[in-house]
Amino acid sequence: MTNNNNNSPYDLNLETNGANHIALSPVNFIARTADIYPEHLAVIYQDVRRNWRETYQRCVKVASALAQLGIGKGDTVAAILPNIPEMLELHFAVPMLGAVLNAQNTRLDAETIAFTLEHSQAKVLFTDKEFAPLVKAALAICSAPPIVIDIDDAYVQGELLGIMTYDQLLVTGADDFAWQLPEDEWQAISLNYTSGTTGNPKGVVYHHRGAYLNALSNIMGQGLPQHAVYLWTLPMFHCNCGSRDSCLFASCEAGSNFLCNFCLSSDALLWRASCT
Repeated sequence: MTNNNNNSPYDLNLETNGANHIALSPVNFIARTADIYPEHLAVIYQDVRRNWRETYQRCVKVASALAQLGIGKGDTVAAILPNIPEMLELHFAVPMLGAVLNAQNTRLDAETIAFTLEHSQAKVLFTDKEFAPLVKAALAICSAPPIVIDIDDAYVQGELLGIMTYDQLLVTGADDFAWQLPEDEWQAISLNYTSGTTGNPKGVVYHHRGAYLNALSNIMGQGLPQHAVYLWTLPMFHCNCGSRDSCLFASCEAGSNFLCNFCLSSDALLWRASCT
């Protein structure tokens, strides 16, 4: 068969450019939602209420603050957090820098967490006071511990381990930080690890394109309506930008609001259901 590609008019002057191509990334979802539904309720957590404009702005400021700490493309940022607003924000703030989010399973032992922190070469670790004993034990094992930033949640007790709190980090960020989409949609957005298997955990990488398409498929497959109310009962570390739990990104694209919960009981479920 003759190859006529070199003579095809479709190969001339039709290269990708800013007018005809953009990298697929779920990071765009929050920018779009904040632009279209700025005043719509985005997050409910205890007494906290934030709209999409406020939530997006916090993500931008966290990305800016992390950049000032030297975090950039290809760096790993780990998180050991429950279902709180800061966990939601990190899913957008970290990839805004081209960095890679590793949301850790909070049920693992200290030795496994230490291994994944070192294997992923995590530069920063966000952690909640509730998990201070576990995280402290894991950090003691690490030969090169990451920078630790605490979420000083007013609703739980625990020791602060880091160099600063999330709120202290937030105030160092710039409101007008110019975050960037990935140069290539195949760029890594998250790192997951297997658990409960023989040997050491195995790392699995998701890219921006995969997370974007997964999110859209969740919208279509579940018939997710606009402005749905999403109650997070599944730990957000299962999401981590990939797999079936791309509902985080999907719900953002649909302009939903997130009901975050720290610990769940039947009474809490009934109370939260009455609030919707």
